[in-house]
Amino acid sequence: MAGFPPGPRSIALVQGAALSRDPLGWIERQRSRYGNVFSARFPYFGRVVYLAHPDAVKEAFSGSPALMHAGEANAGPLGAVLGTYSLLTLDDEPHMEQRKLLLPPFHGDNVRLYGEVMAEAAAREVETWSVGEELRLREATQRIALEVILRAVFGVHEEARRREFERRILPLSGVSNMLIWMPFLRRVPFFGRRSERVVEAVDELIYEEIAERRAAPDAEERGDVLSLLLSARHADGSPMSDQELRDELMTLLGAGHETTATGLAWALERLLRTPAALERLTSNLDDDEYLEAVVKETLRVRPVVTDCARKLTADATIAGFDLPAGTLLLPAIALLNRHPDLWPEPEAFRPERFLEGQPDPYSWIPFGGGVRRCIGAAFAQQEMKIVLREILARVRLRAADPAPEPPRVRHVTIVPARGARVVVEEKLQAPRPSRTAPSASPSIPERPSPTPSPAR
Repeated sequence: MAGFPPGPRSIALVQGAALSRDPLGWIERQRSRYGNVFSARFPYFGRVVYLAHPDAVKEAFSGSPALMHAGEANAGPLGAVLGTYSLLTLDDEPHMEQRKLLLPPFHGDNVRLYGEVMAEAAAREVETWSVGEELRLREATQRIALEVILRAVFGVHEEARRREFERRILPLSGVSNMLIWMPFLRRVPFFGRRSERVVEAVDELIYEEIAERRAAPDAEERGDVLSLLLSARHADGSPMSDQELRDELMTLLGAGHETTATGLAWALERLLRTPAALERLTSNLDDDEYLEAVVKETLRVRPVVTDCARKLTADATIAGFDLPAGTLLLPAIALLNRHPDLWPEPEAFRPERFLEGQPDPYSWIPFGGGVRRCIGAAFAQQEMKIVLREILARVRLRAADPAPEPPRVRHVTIVPARGARVVVEEKLQAPRPSRTAPSASPSIPERPSPTPSPAR
């Protein structure tokens, strides 16, 4: 079929504002009106095509990476912060080579070794809460997720050093939010220079960590992600450059911090408004299968991001439509995960559905798919499980408002509009030690052998 698929005709600014205000509702209304493949217009990005059917998404995920550039699609809004060597902004062979370097630290065995860090970060945060206090869970889960990233990925254990990272990272979130939605601001003198200074302030700390780690006599024994990357080698035997390390660490910082924090906030927001699920989970926090189902159902019903992107490098026929080179394809994570034809009662929070068998691989895609599937998927799901278990074992919460919190756009994530507000009702007895309980030492375990056993 020649031309773009149908879609709303309002101007780009109006469509962008509507998406920001009601991200899940807006795209669902467009799918309901125009079908599973529709177009839209947004400022800077121009005309885009949403793919909301498993067959269409499969075309995007399994098609030639040379035809569908994810890196080029991401570079416009993200490149100024993440850099040119980021896994998210590369394409073709450079992407595959960089991906091979980053995969080993996120292998399942390595991820399990970070469990104690995740549990300790959650326990430290909950310890600061007071009975009767009202708090915004997303702010709390951001603190937890940031500590996990700084310790597990960067290997930063000193309290003062972590606080300095946090101080410099907070302004980075605001700058990146503006650049994601309005990349042209980089060329505006005042904002452009301010954003550069914010990025440079974080870069300074990252480069200091890289230099110190290269000089450390025990670098090869340490198990944090930065130490593992320092020993990684390209196909020609050369190590990763400081610039490569910086760009990947910035990517892991941004992608691993905001997204996991948001997923955790949504998990608790949904549980507190679904008494049956909360009761089943808290009655047996050692039921790992149900806990995993809670995480998966959270990512289904409240996806952290609405879509991922692919940019056509040549004219192509996608989902029956003849599209020109340069078209931005958006496999619609939120629409697939909540499609009524794929998920009965899509708005209902029912973790049990993930105990009934595995979903179609193109109907549940919170981490994207194909060769661009998020390498941190196992890390993120592990962190959500451990942190949820720690919080629910240590404190009893209630929602500050019984009404569900609507989704809103923040940066590239879809967050609870009121920050997932809760009230602390009771501090519970400290849980018995477990394999994911906080350790006495704040350090990451030493680097595992080639065939490590799970951390105890």
